[in-house]
Amino acid sequence: MAGRVWPAQCLIGGEWVGNADSPVFNPSTGAEIARVPNFGQKETEQAVAAARNAFPGWSRLLAKERAAILRRWHDLVIQHVDQLGVLLTTEQGKPLAEAKAEILYAASYIEFYAEECKRVHGETLPTHISDGRIIVLRQPVGVVAAITPWNFPAAMVTRKIAPALAVGCTVVLKPAPETPLTAFALAELAELAGVPAGVLNLVTGDAVAIGQVLCASHDVRTLTFTGSTAIGKLLMAQCAPTVKRLGLELGGNAPFIVFDDADLDAAVDGAILSKFRNAGQTCVCANRIFVQTSIYDEFVRKFAEKASGLMVGDGFSTAVAIGPLINDAAASKVEAHIADAIRKGGTVITGGRRHAIGGNFFCPTVVANATVQMLVAQEETFGPLAPIFRFEDENEVTALANATHSGLAAYFYARDLGRVWRVAEALEYGMVAINSGRLSTELAPFGGVKESGLGREGSRHGLDEYLDTKYLLMAGL
Repeated sequence: MAGRVWPAQCLIGGEWVGNADSPVFNPSTGAEIARVPNFGQKETEQAVAAARNAFPGWSRLLAKERAAILRRWHDLVIQHVDQLGVLLTTEQGKPLAEAKAEILYAASYIEFYAEECKRVHGETLPTHISDGRIIVLRQPVGVVAAITPWNFPAAMVTRKIAPALAVGCTVVLKPAPETPLTAFALAELAELAGVPAGVLNLVTGDAVAIGQVLCASHDVRTLTFTGSTAIGKLLMAQCAPTVKRLGLELGGNAPFIVFDDADLDAAVDGAILSKFRNAGQTCVCANRIFVQTSIYDEFVRKFAEKASGLMVGDGFSTAVAIGPLINDAAASKVEAHIADAIRKGGTVITGGRRHAIGGNFFCPTVVANATVQMLVAQEETFGPLAPIFRFEDENEVTALANATHSGLAAYFYARDLGRVWRVAEALEYGMVAINSGRLSTELAPFGGVKESGLGREGSRHGLDEYLDTKYLLMAGL
């Protein structure tokens, strides 16, 4: 199947439809790699109608029957991991090994929810009347709208779709315009696995028109979105008139804290992993690195040495660790953050510029003597820029880490058990990794607090977004 041709059309009601209108580009070369439909209000309404019509039949299937279909979908994704990895690298740019790892990660959500949907259960509760019984049911909400980002074009799709389908919901998916091809491929494999027509629908095109339909439709009962905080707030407002349930995974400003009792080499390795994975284009990557004064210089030296050794290049090149940024605007934002840091007293230890190979490639950059007045302390850079701040003690760094409206992920390295508990509980974040630079897994609830979103994805908690709770009182018994 090495030469498989994946679809480049939208899926509505079991039909692949649409003309080749909007270009999709390879961020490494700038070359056009495909054209996809430019749909709007009419086609999105058709997709919602298809999902609404498919809901009764899909939701009535036994959980075991839906689980079997999802399991086949998972197996097909695993069988096509090499081809899907190539497709993902081509449209998103990340190194091929990273792309294949993302496909496996995406498949893990399908597998997990294929198993977990068989364990959705209700309750019987103590009653308040002698001739009555109280029963609690969990039922699928109905049609789900899912809007996914470009930085993880496979994993963010399955993390939303798999739990929704597993419990009996139907879905209208709008993938990011930069990376729709991976979503098309996953949808085709879902079809081959036996997902019925109308259960999974996919539209690309005018983001405003599509979003307005998904937000305004009374048939859509849940909207789940991963992306910027600004767009999340807009969708939240647009969903208010229909009082939709919302799942929002929004921007972050992750602190990465290294205390003086940490294993320094492990902390350096963890910071490299957290900061430079996907060229720093992740919502949970280390955006602010805080290092205690007594070990600051040594950490900066070791970290910069490792960062400067990371190979930048096309994702298909051997040994490449950092691919391109998604577009020129992303690279320009990194440049602006570096320029601002230098103006405010920062020192570039390594990098600080676009890579010599040109285009959207950027050198891994380390800036020492960072301060809270800099843009890098206040905004999510979303690029390979690591500002390193000094701190004196636990109370100071906890306050610095929490001085943001975001609250998605945080990291810290320490070995003192009392400190570990104090800091973990004090950090105002939905997820905290201790002595690790990576925390994403299908087994854990992923999500933030404050302006980083609502709800959780992954683990059994990820089902809650797609289930209604119904109370039955059975009296006269």
